[in-house]
Amino acid sequence: MHTAEMDLPNLPEDSASLKAMLRSLLAERDREKQRADEQRKRADDLHIQNLRLQLELARVKKMYYGPRADRLNSTSELAQVLLDFGQELEQRPIHPDDVPHASEPEYELRRVKRRKGRRSLANFENLPVTTQVYELSAEERICPTCEVVRQESGTEESWQIEYIPGHFERIHHVRKKYACVKCERSGEAPQMTVAARPESPIDKGMAGPGLLAYIVASKFADYLPLYRLEDIFARQGFEISRATQAVWCGDVADLVEPLYRRMAERVRQSHVVATDDTILPMLSPGKVKKARMWVYVGDSDHPYNVFDFTLDRGRDGPKQFLKDYTQVLLADAYGGYDGVVAGNAITRAGCWSHARRKVVDAEKTAPEIAREVVALLRTLFAIENQAKEASVPERLEIRQKQSVPVLAELRQKLLVWKEQLIPQHPMADAVNYILNHWAELTVFCSDGAVPIDNNASEREMKRVVLNRKNSLFVGNPRGGRTFAILASLTSTCRRHQIDPQLYLTQLLMNLPQTKLSELDAWLPDQWKLQQAARNEALNRAASLAP
Repeated sequence: MHTAEMDLPNLPEDSASLKAMLRSLLAERDREKQRADEQRKRADDLHIQNLRLQLELARVKKMYYGPRADRLNSTSELAQVLLDFGQELEQRPIHPDDVPHASEPEYELRRVKRRKGRRSLANFENLPVTTQVYELSAEERICPTCEVVRQESGTEESWQIEYIPGHFERIHHVRKKYACVKCERSGEAPQMTVAARPESPIDKGMAGPGLLAYIVASKFADYLPLYRLEDIFARQGFEISRATQAVWCGDVADLVEPLYRRMAERVRQSHVVATDDTILPMLSPGKVKKARMWVYVGDSDHPYNVFDFTLDRGRDGPKQFLKDYTQVLLADAYGGYDGVVAGNAITRAGCWSHARRKVVDAEKTAPEIAREVVALLRTLFAIENQAKEASVPERLEIRQKQSVPVLAELRQKLLVWKEQLIPQHPMADAVNYILNHWAELTVFCSDGAVPIDNNASEREMKRVVLNRKNSLFVGNPRGGRTFAILASLTSTCRRHQIDPQLYLTQLLMNLPQTKLSELDAWLPDQWKLQQAARNEALNRAASLAP
């Protein structure tokens, strides 16, 4: 018997038994292979789950402790930035004035630099001046040496900036009555006339225009909750409860609502409307309701920021606000906008800042992909910065020549990465987000008036977030409507660099007597033009005065 035959196990002689044994071995092999595949799949699932948990942890840490800017955290990008900075610094020519002369001592250079401190006080020369003169008394003027009265020989001047807090005043309105004595004596119906006084913003209310403007500006421009204003007023000697202030804000919103509606009409005339939304909690039985605040930012020809309050995030809110609108809607990828643009002529544009944020958030799961995407997006934004001051046709031409090739390269890379990444990978979510919204994200390359991002409306959401942190919630739907109306006015004032308190004071003084046909003159941008023309006329008259 051969040695090889002796090493073989005892095998059955008949073919049927051999086939059964072979089938058993094959089945065992298949089970082992299936178990290995399951273990490999389980390991892959755990790896993906770990990546997603890391991603979620990074988002939470960034929310509480990290910077707001969407920048990569990898050290290689920081090194590249430092390298680019060093190369740029070496190539920059040195101005002779930047090099100190060898004869100048070090302490003299430091003294010169400190002299520039007052230049940072903007409008120092425009502040009103109160002059206080300090003199020696008659006894102090006597010279202690020869006892002769000393004579004034000059002055020593210095400046100080002081802040005088606001104060309350009572304005006593006395309206005199006039009657015809002759009619009274003859027994005829007496003709009584009462002298007119300026109409109050709130009917039979005690709050004057300046006080109402201060409360509205403090809450909706400076984000002070009403309970803090209550404490501030108490320190100034007159307490106004937060409930009373809330009622007054609602009354002001009622008064200016026609102006708010006019602003909304003009926003809907824009070629591009940018929109965004955020949660604005509202009190309800049991717990607060997650109501929503939306913002609609008009273009440069219709420069108004209009807020709208809804009880939820359903599409009915923007669909109602944007009814009859047929141009470009710039927004994030929220699915509710699909129902808004469906079946009409609205063009939906996307935001590359949102797309970049998706990639940056998933950076730790695929650093190399994140670096390549962000580098290409940085090129796109650099092109936009170059075309910022260009006209719409010129900007479109720049985008067609420079941005389109970058987008083509980016799309090609995204398609390759989509095939390489498993569908559950966090970076695959970011890649698919960009590819799925490619049509919306590239609208800006076919329309020079469309911005590359939606940052303008996102910035306006900060006022809602700050008020939400300070005031926590609104009490009811009327409170949400009041918030929307008054935030629209104060936000538009900031857009035009207008003092909201000055604007609101004049508006509340004049709006009760203003006809609807004259309402456009009180839009913030029109009011600013009138103020500038009035100031120019006053300056011209002052220059011509003898």
